[in-house]
Amino acid sequence: MAYQTTAGWSLISSGLTTLFLKIIPGDSLWWGILLLALGGVVLFVRKKDVAKS
Repeated sequence: MAYQTTAGWSLISSGLTTLFLKIIPGDSLWWGILLLALGGVVLFVRKKDVAKS
C-alpha cells in the first residue's frame, strides 16, 4: 500500500512541477536544478526525521 501512495504522490508532484516550469519565467534548466536540490533536501531531512522515531 505504501508503494501505491508513494507512486501516486510522485506522479502528482511531477505533473505539478511540469506545470510550474511552464509558467515561471527564465530558463527552466536552472529551475529544474533548484527543484531537484530542494527535493534532495526534503528527502534528507525526512529520512533523519523518520530515523529519530
